[in-house]
Amino acid sequence: MKRIQGQIVNIKNKYIYKGEVVIDNGKIIAIEKKDHDIKHYILPGFIDAHIHIESSMLVPSEFARIAVNHGTVATVSDPHEIANVLGVKGVDFMINNGNQTPFKFNFGAPSCVPATSFESAGAIIDSDDIKELMSRSEIKYLAEMMNYPGVLFNDEDVLKKIAWAKHYKKPVDGHAPGVIGDNITKYINAGISTDHECFTYEEGLEKLQKGMKILIREGSAAKNFEALIGLLPEYATQMMFCSDDKHPDDLLIGHINQLCARAIKKGIDVFKVLQAACVNPVEHYGLDVGLLEVGDAADCIVVDNLKDFKVLQTYIDGKLVSENGKSMIESTSFETLNNFNTKKKSISNFKIAPKTKRIRVIEAIEGQLVTNELIKDATIENDNLVSNATSDILKMTVVDRYNDDDPAIAFIKNFGLKEGAIASSVGHDSHNIIVVGVSDEMICKAVNLIIENKGGICAVTENEVQIVPLPVAGIMSDQDGETIGKHYAKLDAMAKELGSTLNSPYMTLSFMALLVIPALKLSDKGLFNGDTFKFTSLQV
Repeated sequence: MKRIQGQIVNIKNKYIYKGEVVIDNGKIIAIEKKDHDIKHYILPGFIDAHIHIESSMLVPSEFARIAVNHGTVATVSDPHEIANVLGVKGVDFMINNGNQTPFKFNFGAPSCVPATSFESAGAIIDSDDIKELMSRSEIKYLAEMMNYPGVLFNDEDVLKKIAWAKHYKKPVDGHAPGVIGDNITKYINAGISTDHECFTYEEGLEKLQKGMKILIREGSAAKNFEALIGLLPEYATQMMFCSDDKHPDDLLIGHINQLCARAIKKGIDVFKVLQAACVNPVEHYGLDVGLLEVGDAADCIVVDNLKDFKVLQTYIDGKLVSENGKSMIESTSFETLNNFNTKKKSISNFKIAPKTKRIRVIEAIEGQLVTNELIKDATIENDNLVSNATSDILKMTVVDRYNDDDPAIAFIKNFGLKEGAIASSVGHDSHNIIVVGVSDEMICKAVNLIIENKGGICAVTENEVQIVPLPVAGIMSDQDGETIGKHYAKLDAMAKELGSTLNSPYMTLSFMALLVIPALKLSDKGLFNGDTFKFTSLQV
């Protein structure tokens, strides 16, 4: 039997009192008022209500080791990224690896593998696969239905997937950036209950008023906290916090606890903040995560105060898993799976002959997944469209890693590189190789470095090479979180030394192939307009 004393935070009844939590066999058997001088606070653990664990570049067991230091006890996790590489086999890997830890991963069935028919992925998960996955008790929900055009235009396989979720009485997550009006009404009426893609207050308000649960996302690239946090005071029972995608260096610093602290600084009532951070995910998804009530699993945290939420202890099922920033979760061994089948490229593969003097350019936007489409003058040298570092219009390529095909070429603004190239095999959603560079030579060098390592993120110049290998599906490391976090931070620093002005250049790069987010993106098959959901020409 274990006893924890402190200031008990009762979120549902909105009061705090001196007391003691009594734990036996992983369950809370009593919560008693008790007079003492302890100032620390005891509250339910934090939950990330939507995250792709793979984007941390850590396998689940390593993610857990870091997350518990920030008071996170559970996640609602979409294994969409590894599924696009390895299919159901990848989903099984995530579940089995997560089961090696006490941390409460709650995986969904990826609804869009491949995300679209306009890119090359490593696998397919169809409605029959969804039927099988949804029948499993460990699969808690149908993960984000990012094929919103498929919903709006009554795609048969999309509707079958949603139907299987309804059959098994499991919620359906949404993904509908900028979708409003009659379209969002139809999307909701199809049975979709959440959205984590809102990027304006007005969009979030409309979706809340129509009954959706809205997630305030603050990841390494997409940051919507400032736009949406003003909705929380009125809609506290309908909102949750999530990171969606969190790079390892950011995860070492903080997690959902950071969002709680920021919300408190804005003067939002602490009980409303904790409702979003702790309670709502449990109730919406039916999670087996305790909420600091008698009979619950003892999933609770001890924090220094209710302002910055410095975590002193984290308990999961009554087991102390972190204390004073030190994780008690041990690393575990696992099988390394991958899917990498392309050959090394030559510089000539990245040349493109000019047909006009004007080109479409992707404009990357700091802190957003959405992009703009620009029309700019092309830079032409030796009958080849080339990068122009002076005007910050750089050549970009996506290389199919599953087949040995020609690269797709585009141009992008706001990466700011003055020399070299940066590359990644983390390229949402199909995880092909994506590169931005100042010259064809540097682009080719970066692409081949990724191919040699069968996955990774890298930065190259004429004289320097740095890479973080990602041998697990080409998107995750086989190293521990502290090691990969520090190595990634060095690589991030190198990208900025090369001239990038982006806060998170690699995370931003990884989303430049995400076709389901408007307006202009690049797949391995060509330049894509996310507004019309059709390919478009590079040259105008």
